[in-house]
Amino acid sequence: MKHEKTALFIDGSNFYAASRLLNMDIDYSKLHQFFSHDTNLIRAYYYTALPEDHEFSPLRPLIDWLDYNGFAVISKLTREFTDPETGKKRTKGNMDMELALDMLKLAPHIDHAILFSGDGDFCRLLEDVQDLGVRVSVVSTTKTSPPMVADSLRRMADIFIEMEGLRADIARPTRHNNSGTD
Repeated sequence: MKHEKTALFIDGSNFYAASRLLNMDIDYSKLHQFFSHDTNLIRAYYYTALPEDHEFSPLRPLIDWLDYNGFAVISKLTREFTDPETGKKRTKGNMDMELALDMLKLAPHIDHAILFSGDGDFCRLLEDVQDLGVRVSVVSTTKTSPPMVADSLRRMADIFIEMEGLRADIARPTRHNNSGTD
C-alpha cells in the first residue's frame, strides 16, 4: 500500500538458502529499491551469524556492502561445538531471537512488516505482531523440493510472496557463458 510505514526483516541464512535452491543471485540494491517503492521504508534489517574474526567469511563483503547501503546488519559470532550424539563438530549461530525482538520492538511504529524467511518458528511472532495491527508479508518459496516455507508460516502471513515471482525485481541477471564452445 502506498506510503505505509514498512520494515524489512531478512533472515540471512534462510533467505540465502532459498535463493541458492532457486539459482537466484540476489541484488540487494534492487531488493531495497523494489520494497521501498510506494512505501515509507523505515528500516531494512539483515540478520546473519558470522564465523569467528580470525576466519575469513565470504559473507564479509556482502555485510560490508549492506552496512553502507541502507541496511541495518544485525550479526553475532557463530559458536562451534561437538554434537554429543554424533561426535561431529557443528556450528551454531541462530538469529531468530534477534529478529523476533526487533520486529516486536518496531511493530508499534510500522504498518507493514515483510519477513524474508520460511522458518515455521516465526508463526507465533507473526501472530503477536498482527495482534498489534501490523500487516505481515512473508517472502519465501514453495518452488523448491521440499518447499523452503513452512506451511504454517505461509498460512499465518497476511500476504505470501513467492520469491520466484520476484526474480526480475530482486535478482541479478543470469550470466551466460559466451566462450563460443558447445
